[in-house]
Amino acid sequence: MFLIEFLVVLGCILIGARIGGIGLGVMGGIGLAILSFVFGLKPTSPPIDVMLMIMAVVAAAAAMQAAGGLDYLIKVASNILRKNPRQITFIAPLVTWSFTFLAGTGHVAYSVLPVIAEVSRRSGIRPERPLGMAVIASQFAIVASPIAAAVVALVAFLEPQGITLADVLMVTIPGTFLGLASACLIVNKLGKELKDDPEYQRRMQDPAFRKEMEEETQVEEIEIRPEAKRAVGLFLFGALAVVIMGAFPFLRPNFDGSPMGMAHTIEIIMLAMGALIILICKPDGNAITQGSVFHAGMRAIVAIFGIAWLGDTFIGGHDMMVKEAVSGMVEVAPWTFAFALFGLSVMVNSQGATTAVLVPVGIMLGLPPEVIIATFVAVNGYFFIPNYGPIIASIDFDRTGTTKIGKYIFNHSFMIPGLLSLVFSIIFGFIFAGIVL
Repeated sequence: MFLIEFLVVLGCILIGARIGGIGLGVMGGIGLAILSFVFGLKPTSPPIDVMLMIMAVVAAAAAMQAAGGLDYLIKVASNILRKNPRQITFIAPLVTWSFTFLAGTGHVAYSVLPVIAEVSRRSGIRPERPLGMAVIASQFAIVASPIAAAVVALVAFLEPQGITLADVLMVTIPGTFLGLASACLIVNKLGKELKDDPEYQRRMQDPAFRKEMEEETQVEEIEIRPEAKRAVGLFLFGALAVVIMGAFPFLRPNFDGSPMGMAHTIEIIMLAMGALIILICKPDGNAITQGSVFHAGMRAIVAIFGIAWLGDTFIGGHDMMVKEAVSGMVEVAPWTFAFALFGLSVMVNSQGATTAVLVPVGIMLGLPPEVIIATFVAVNGYFFIPNYGPIIASIDFDRTGTTKIGKYIFNHSFMIPGLLSLVFSIIFGFIFAGIVL
């Protein structure tokens, strides 16, 4: 029975991931219907607090985007890239990491990918290098962002064990930053130089293509609205307030002898910031719900609602069996928890959903919080199968042909940067977890 139920869960995850959009969440509903009505498993409680925290953060971030805040950040990043073209393999991932850190979603990287491709080509640098690292960095920063869905979920699960948001960030921020920097040192030497790349040389034989490559095009200036800076400032103030409240619980209101939980703290602060952005910056109300940040956030909420609830119900119905099967392995080698995080994230394409499903399992198995936090970066398995949006976009933006999906699918331009970044980030994660926790 266990195997059949597991196949139901796995099938719903795979079908939902293939559907895309809210498919992952609604397929969780199909799985729950089968497990409860057919196999008689009692549904657990859905992750309400996690969903509400994400919803509050998304509301504030979407308001900032509608007020022109993301356009302002993009313009700043574009100027930085153009002023330092020779170091673009190192600066491009720093820019996309910073974007995700501030916005809580890796989808903001779309805006600077064409700039990265163009600047690297004009500088004679193989675009595959900065594009590959930039896409990976835009995802790895999720676990370092205080407002990302996955981080919010992790803190909610670990808070009963005395782990604060500051504890998590003191591991994930330096861990991912140094892990990505280490990977950049190697990736900067990968592949032939652009002038020697056979595919680029083949394309250059086309007179029309050569003429297009040699033309100096004027990059369109992004028009920044006056209220954009204020929107960014308010949003960053809210994010900073969340970090400070998480680091110093005594700053939160005290109820029944204990400080207000971080779930309610995040929800109140970010909803308030969203309201202030709307009142002060006056963005278009329709634009708030039509922007990419709002859509990405709502998809994450539906995914967590359905698939995390499904996974929790399945695990709850077989908790003793799962604990006995896995506990031996993680007791001998706790770091193997990273494989579980990575494997599920490859299937569900959602750091938040992966966190919501597997972190409670890790806690149930008795994994120390420092191990869970150190391996947390492994929720970024997007790059393994090259079907993620920014990956496809990067391939399209690189007109030189150096960024590509290989003949055997898995030998694509993002595999080595992703695996290197993952290994280095986990190593640094354990180092900082040992120091901080």
